[in-house]
Amino acid sequence: MHATALIAEDEPLLAQALHAELARAWPGLQVLATVGNGLSAVQQALALKPQVLFFDIRMPGLSGLEAAAELADAWDVRDSENGATPFPVLVFVTAYDQYAVQAFEVQAVDYVLKPVQAVRLQKTVAKVQLVLAARASAAMNSEAPQAEPDSLSHTVAQLRHLLAASASVACAATVPILKVIQASVGQQIRMVPVDDVLVFEAADKYVRVLTAQREYLIRTPLKDLLPQLDAQIFWQIHRSTVVRAEAIEAVSRDDTGKQHLSLRGCNEKLLVSRLYAHLFKPM
Repeated sequence: MHATALIAEDEPLLAQALHAELARAWPGLQVLATVGNGLSAVQQALALKPQVLFFDIRMPGLSGLEAAAELADAWDVRDSENGATPFPVLVFVTAYDQYAVQAFEVQAVDYVLKPVQAVRLQKTVAKVQLVLAARASAAMNSEAPQAEPDSLSHTVAQLRHLLAASASVACAATVPILKVIQASVGQQIRMVPVDDVLVFEAADKYVRVLTAQREYLIRTPLKDLLPQLDAQIFWQIHRSTVVRAEAIEAVSRDDTGKQHLSLRGCNEKLLVSRLYAHLFKPM
């Protein structure tokens, strides 16, 4: 079976080893590109549209899980020339058994433990080939296949559960709930009560902290703030955005199907990613 793939692995020697083992296990697989970080993985996957993704769990910037989630959010399931464009089959590459087990439990197609073992990789290849064969058969037997958006939704749900599981592993220790934000303003350090905060939004090297009165910038990464925020009060709506739930006024959908929400006390429209769209359904 012929297919195309993208490898995302930040260690060049391990990337070469995976590429070499794949060449032996699956001669018909064409590796379109090998990248070393999550952001490049997203960009190249969107540009090249491979059929299979081999994503390392731990990478600089975006992790493999975060990159897969961002890719799923940006993926266009319709192609103007070729009809439905399936989301790539995901295989996670990891040196950490707990992540591999979690990937398996949420029904990721498979995982590969580092260092790559030929026998294990052959089993993974066989499973991926079965998925691709089933997709090809379904496309041939249906005049107007409609299953792919549902398939993407299923993948998004899997990634959501896997991200939550990995966050639980990373934050096993009890973390005190944050009460006050210390933000530098000129020569001062302003004490901002968390009760006043409407939005936390990652922006370049900073996190924007928005209240009804003003905006502050802090250097603490959003991923470090999240464990310190009450999840019942602050909802994550995007990889880079967390909002105060009780301040949400309305959620609207644009012509492309993307959701945007508005907050009382905030003039900005905030994008809701596919990963968190399940939060906003009519009761």
